Amino acid sequence: MAKKLRTRKHAVVLNRSVGGDTAITIVLTIFGLFMFLPMYYLVITAFKPIGEMFLTPPNFYVIKPTFQNFIDLFASMTATWVPISRYAFNTIYISLGATFGCLIIGSMAAYAVSKVRFPGSRIVSQLITYSLMISSTVTGIAHFIIFVALGWLNTYTISIVPVWASTLGLYLMKNFIDSTVPDSMIEAARIEGCSEFRIYLTLVMPLVKPAWLTLMITVFQSVWNAGASGYVYSENLKTFSESINNIISASGTQGAGSAATVIMMSVPIIVFIISQSKIVETMGSSGMKD
Repeated sequence: MAKKLRTRKHAVVLNRSVGGDTAITIVLTIFGLFMFLPMYYLVITAFKPIGEMFLTPPNFYVIKPTFQNFIDLFASMTATWVPISRYAFNTIYISLGATFGCLIIGSMAAYAVSKVRFPGSRIVSQLITYSLMISSTVTGIAHFIIFVALGWLNTYTISIVPVWASTLGLYLMKNFIDSTVPDSMIEAARIEGCSEFRIYLTLVMPLVKPAWLTLMITVFQSVWNAGASGYVYSENLKTFSESINNIISASGTQGAGSAATVIMMSVPIIVFIISQSKIVETMGSSGMKD
């Protein structure tokens, strides 16, 4: 008697049994709950009154939910001499500028290193990989000297342009282009008379959509959550995150701090949720065989 094949979404599944799928699902669910627990506790803490925050052991639920923490936070924000809208504008402007520039420059450089043969291309590729091991602290003095020479201190530029040189984004894009875009397709496009920029824009970028969406989310999240640069000392140029930290330090209220953290993390989470479906969709549809 022939063994009945398992199917999932009209596709035959041969790699695992039903028990194996169930065990993996249970394990992933448990790990997912552990990863979600800190975020859940932070959210409920933002709605706890002061008396419930210092209970020992802490409760993972709210007995008397309140919005007082958010009220205290916004009251402190309106008391600052720089309008809170200015901090919000700085954060949005810096985050969008840094993300867009890092995406464009990183993808163009990745295409050049991956698909354009030039003298020393392998050395450049190795240097990109090795640069990931260098901490930003090591290059702090060199960066300061360069920023002073360029006149970037206390400007928006110093918070945006250095992010464009992120080797992590370049490394991610290069590896994805290497594994996704076949050389034969690039050569065929060149034979047809396409310029390198047209190949990059109309052929490569649509195929590596998962990579640049992931890079966009990663860069936006890191810049959004970052405080003001150490090279920025003007209050009018500081970010929303920096203003929140100053307000919390001045007020000393733990409830306001929890409310501020929930507000700050909500934007990157929303961006990730919106882009996640596109990442999953393109991951499944952009694979090609050489």
